[in-house]
Amino acid sequence: MPEREKVVILGGGFAGLRILKDIDRKRFDVHIVDRNNYHGFPPLFYQVASSGLEPADIAFPFRRRLGKDKFPRARFHLGSVVEVDAASQTVITDKERISYDHLVIALGTTNNFFADDSLREKVYTLKSIDEAIRLRNEIILRCERAALESDEGKRREMLTFVVIGGGPAGVEVAGALGELKRYILKREYPEISPDDMTIRLVEGSSRLLGAMSEKASATASEDLGSLMVDVTLGHVMKSFEDGVVTLDDGTAFNAGIVVWTAGVKAVPVNITGHTEDCIYGRGGRIVTDDRCRVKGLGNVYAVGDIGIFTDDMYPQGLPQLAQVAIQEGRFVARCLNRGDWSSPFRYSDRGSMATIGRNKAVADIRGLRLKGWAGWMAWMFIHLVSLMGMRSKLSVLLNWTWSYFTYNTALRILLRGSMYPLRKMEG
Repeated sequence: MPEREKVVILGGGFAGLRILKDIDRKRFDVHIVDRNNYHGFPPLFYQVASSGLEPADIAFPFRRRLGKDKFPRARFHLGSVVEVDAASQTVITDKERISYDHLVIALGTTNNFFADDSLREKVYTLKSIDEAIRLRNEIILRCERAALESDEGKRREMLTFVVIGGGPAGVEVAGALGELKRYILKREYPEISPDDMTIRLVEGSSRLLGAMSEKASATASEDLGSLMVDVTLGHVMKSFEDGVVTLDDGTAFNAGIVVWTAGVKAVPVNITGHTEDCIYGRGGRIVTDDRCRVKGLGNVYAVGDIGIFTDDMYPQGLPQLAQVAIQEGRFVARCLNRGDWSSPFRYSDRGSMATIGRNKAVADIRGLRLKGWAGWMAWMFIHLVSLMGMRSKLSVLLNWTWSYFTYNTALRILLRGSMYPLRKMEG
């Protein structure tokens, strides 16, 4: 029997787990490295933030995945990547050193504050389950405090929500807040008038959902309007200081909470021991050839949101979507299995979708334009079947069904955690 090769996968997102599923288990030992011990489902982070779903509904432990796949030679390593030493073929994390024969970098993206890193400490973001829980707690806390506030001005300031970015994440967060304003406040917080809550969505381009069709953008704007969300197009946030948002045209308004969904960039990876001059491209993404191989490093691959290669059809690189990550993961696994990289990767666009609220969604699926109830059902079906684990699927389906018929959820609880005792180990 030939000696087994060791494949190290950095990141357990869509791409990493697809490789794990498709790789030849008789030929390779696989090691997954991630800073969390679970796979999260980013398209539904906003539902955790809006109290629609529990965190456990959209998370799946890696060790359970490895056991379910009956992959005895696969291992999980908890840790954050510090450096990739290409010369010695070693990954260095904050906890250990791991050698590799093949390395797959699939760490995805993080928030992009466009050179204003001070925003990191001022705005709420949605790039992890932790961030979603933090936003959920803040929304609930503000509603509880506003219910006790006798000063109308202070109450309205508490309940002013500004969402920056009109992509799918921004539209979905704004829609969820709109449903809170229109349907939930009057039932659960009778002390608060819906007029006390203000929701603004700010998008720098001329329309929402810029990657989708113009019809989808128009429908999204109309649906947000029906949920009492104020939409501002063609302007970007210039600053956020002392609770005041200032736009590029000088317009200023108060903001109790700013939710930032305006941009992403690749998770930084320090790759040393290579001779390639230009290894990082637009958005900090790692430059690859059209076979997902990092330039100058034949046994290192960058897949999903963190990798980029350009061609005539995608001069700015492939879109940073889950489908791209899944398809690239499948492609790399098959090439490793065959030991053949002669054919380039070809992306098959299967469409885009976004939900705004109950019976309100848009979907562009290979020329088919769906909206309203049909788009909403398509959105729910695609996201439901994409979740990992039957327990998660059933739990999410039950929550969605219950919420649909009752306009209610048992998840609107404030969990702030305890400070003591202090943790005695790092990480």
